[in-house]
Amino acid sequence: MTLTLYNTLTRRQEPFETVEPGKVKMYYCGVTVYDYCHLGHARACIVWDVVRRYLQFIGYQVRYIQNFTDIDDKILNRACVEHSSMEVVADRFIKAYFEDMARLRIKEADEYPRATHTMNGIQRLIHELENKGFAYPADGDVYYAVRQFAEYGKLSGRKLEDMQAGKSDVYDGLRLRVNVEDPEYQKKKDPFDFALWKAAKPGEPAWESPWGAGRPGWHIECSAMVRDRLGDTIDIHAGGADLIFPHHENEIAQSEAVTGKPLAHYWLHNGMVKVDGEKMSKSLGNFTTIRELLDRGVDPMAVRLFVLTAQYRTPIDFTDEAIAAATNGWHTIKEGLLFGYQYGEKLGWEVGTGSLLPETVERFQETVNNDFNFPGGLTVLFELAKELRREGNIIVHEGKTETSPQELQREWQTLVTLAGVLGLEAKPEVETSTTEGLSDAEIEAKIQQRKQARIAKNFAQSDRIRDELQAEGITLIDSRDGTRWHRN
Repeated sequence: MTLTLYNTLTRRQEPFETVEPGKVKMYYCGVTVYDYCHLGHARACIVWDVVRRYLQFIGYQVRYIQNFTDIDDKILNRACVEHSSMEVVADRFIKAYFEDMARLRIKEADEYPRATHTMNGIQRLIHELENKGFAYPADGDVYYAVRQFAEYGKLSGRKLEDMQAGKSDVYDGLRLRVNVEDPEYQKKKDPFDFALWKAAKPGEPAWESPWGAGRPGWHIECSAMVRDRLGDTIDIHAGGADLIFPHHENEIAQSEAVTGKPLAHYWLHNGMVKVDGEKMSKSLGNFTTIRELLDRGVDPMAVRLFVLTAQYRTPIDFTDEAIAAATNGWHTIKEGLLFGYQYGEKLGWEVGTGSLLPETVERFQETVNNDFNFPGGLTVLFELAKELRREGNIIVHEGKTETSPQELQREWQTLVTLAGVLGLEAKPEVETSTTEGLSDAEIEAKIQQRKQARIAKNFAQSDRIRDELQAEGITLIDSRDGTRWHRN
């Protein structure tokens, strides 16, 4: 069974082959931390969380990096309104991000680099671009010379000759705006050049550089973070379809101009979220944050199920009817997941002795291997869950089963395992609260064990310890300064 993926770069579905056998380097363009995460973020984070889980399930060792953009005009604007600072705003919404993702059962990334913590790498990359003739300074700014990179446009399919400066043009479904009245435009040698470094403005935070005090442009941040954490070439670069142009296009231009190597072999993009058929927007009044949705009583597992019922590359429409259907679907799967806790002892099951149904696992894998066909994988889960629910009803009303206890245990363990691959999990309420058993010292000890495992490149052991702590209600936050933790 071969995993095949649709590659945005080549516009075709291809067999998945990694740079290093058995290992995957994966980078997801994360959130800009100026506000609470919304439904679009929920979809992206769930999709790439499940992609990572599935790669691990089929035997890959995955190194998964997700960045935080913590330098941005929107962050600065919010800080000004609140009479605060960019750092305070960013820290607040990074904390909120982890709270929201914990509720959605999103596994922690291996590391969360921040632009403010990658300044040396950013400046080094700009300097190399300048030395190679791909960048030029202009009154304290530094711009990327787009026409110097012959392959510019290969990801999005855009061609510079098909776009006109000074207009809001649409090409291949993508939009570019060039404002000829903008003072920045006057500094550029070409209207399509973009900023790598921006000179400091009065009252803004700034960093010293060879070009003067300033801050980096958005695109160069990700190029530097990928290179610093994962190297010159990675296996998977993931993000929303709205990032294809210009962000991911510019990342390719920046990184590949310096290294002469592919930035990523596979570019994967999730579709956007609509609300009642319209683009989600604050101006339309249909903007919903993750916490608003969950605080209304929507089950986090129903949100995961809603996201996974659509092919990840297609748009998805969030409606009351759709979330109601997902909630009903989750109740079905949840009943199946609880079957073993409710009836296992009565059926004489021995804990840990059951095996999986190989034919069912194979069918699940064959389905999902087709460009991460998670809707097809869910079909397999529903079949198992409905069968277990039926058997549960027979036990309740007739005191017996139609299927042997051993076969039922295999069905249940198969459901639990495959549901776990999709991040769907359920346990009896009495078993879900275990945080009081771990002291601060015990948590720190586990973090040290995980640190040693990471040093030894035993990432499976590192993931296991992190998952154990997550199950205890402990969230870990990795950074270059070490690992912090908090109780959920």
